[in-house]
Amino acid sequence: MEKFRQFVAFLLAALLMGILSVATVLIWVLNWRGGLAWDAGLLEFNWHPVLSTTGFIVLNGFALIIYRLPWTWNLSKPLMKNIHAFLNITTFTLMVISLVAVFDFHNSKKIPNMYSLHSWIGLAAIIMYTLQIVLGLCIFLLPFTPMYIKTFYMSIHVFAGLFIFGMGIIAAEMGITEKLIFTLRSGSNVTLSYSQSPPEAILVNALGIFILVFGGYIFWIATQPEWKRPLEQVTDNTNTEEGSTLNKTDTSAEISMDCALEITPRLRQINLDDVDQRATF
Repeated sequence: MEKFRQFVAFLLAALLMGILSVATVLIWVLNWRGGLAWDAGLLEFNWHPVLSTTGFIVLNGFALIIYRLPWTWNLSKPLMKNIHAFLNITTFTLMVISLVAVFDFHNSKKIPNMYSLHSWIGLAAIIMYTLQIVLGLCIFLLPFTPMYIKTFYMSIHVFAGLFIFGMGIIAAEMGITEKLIFTLRSGSNVTLSYSQSPPEAILVNALGIFILVFGGYIFWIATQPEWKRPLEQVTDNTNTEEGSTLNKTDTSAEISMDCALEITPRLRQINLDDVDQRATF
């Protein structure tokens, strides 16, 4: 019960930081940057921070921990895989729109593309995220994919998801700082410079803090072994010796997938009577 309370506390804290991040970026672009539009101008560019924060940071973060929500443990693994895939595809769609917005703005204003470290890391994260989705769909959702491939790729899939999420946070932090430096220039007649800490700068700096803390909560939730989804119970539907052998093989492979970070030869010899035990790592 104590571990459950801790999980709920971290989850609520992550939810709060996510809401604050989305709300703050909306306040920023609506109150200080003129709003949103699709006009190949600055208002179109504003979609970039809004969709990047909403999609690649917040939605992607919750997609990473969707399996660890206790309220979803009574749902079947195939259903959870589809939900996980839906969240990631939605994130990908939002990121494509955000990239179109920024490239469209740059091209219309004759601004060079892909010259900053923010753009390098950001685009690399999107490319890796695209590859992550394609491989995830092909390996984990296609029914004819061999189990040994799923088992082998699981640990790579988990690590890559966290790594790409971290890249997104880094890119976001650099991007909002870059935007403030460009827009709050010294000597401007419109606003105070960034170094003079006008209200806009303070708000956007707070956005950066919200994003960073949100990422920290997500990383913590996603890496705590005691909050991992329990193993699903597998029942033996046949009394024949051959059927029993097949069920044991499938059971061992499924458990190996769920425990991919600690695969050992012992898992391939697990008994059916132990399947209903919860993972302890």
